[in-house]
Amino acid sequence: MQAPMTEPLGTPAPSSAHACLPWWALVLPALTFAALLLLAFGPTAASASGGPVLPQLLERVQQTLGHHPG
Repeated sequence: MQAPMTEPLGTPAPSSAHACLPWWALVLPALTFAALLLLAFGPTAASASGGPVLPQLLERVQQTLGHHPG
């Protein structure tokens, strides 16, 4: 007596590294990141401090990660 053949679950993974992603899988995270940057460092934040944005961004990242320059 033979065991019945069953179909594999799902679809097999692509064999190459060139798997196609839908366009929105790349665009939505990029737009979300850009929107968060604008909220954090928008024109009002830049004009209020009067300084360049990049050092402020790096300082906030360091504060978030818990690294305090000493």
